[in-house]
Amino acid sequence: MVTLALTGLSSACGHGSRGDDSGGPQRSSSSSATDDSRASTGGSGGDTPTPRSTSTASPSKPAPPLKDGTAVLISCATPDDPYATVEIRNPNGRDAVFTVKIDFKDKRGFTMIDTGNQVPVPAKDTKTYRVAMASTGRLEEIARCEVNPRATADR
Repeated sequence: MVTLALTGLSSACGHGSRGDDSGGPQRSSSSSATDDSRASTGGSGGDTPTPRSTSTASPSKPAPPLKDGTAVLISCATPDDPYATVEIRNPNGRDAVFTVKIDFKDKRGFTMIDTGNQVPVPAKDTKTYRVAMASTGRLEEIARCEVNPRATADR
């Protein structure tokens, strides 16, 4: 236990010393420090407080940046199966979200619909993703689908 000696304290409001009975709470001339930051540096009652020791966590190594994945078209949307099916591969050692871009083209090669979908894929795994086209009302016009083979890692 560390004991601090308080000497020569006077009130700043002109009521006399703290040791008198003229009001205000009384304090003893010695008190035990309960806050570690008030502990003295030496046994002689020095004025320099010892800083509180703090534990610091060792800096963690930042995760390496995510690598982009790959996307492969499995099947294009047709009137019989109104979904385009894409397989996305995650080469990373942690789960990631990839943006997969699919263009739906007519028989002249005109892009009718282009999509960019975010797909979560577990670490070192492959996920099959289906994109619904039935709601577009132009399913009969789709002649082919093109998938960007690069699935961009977002997070």
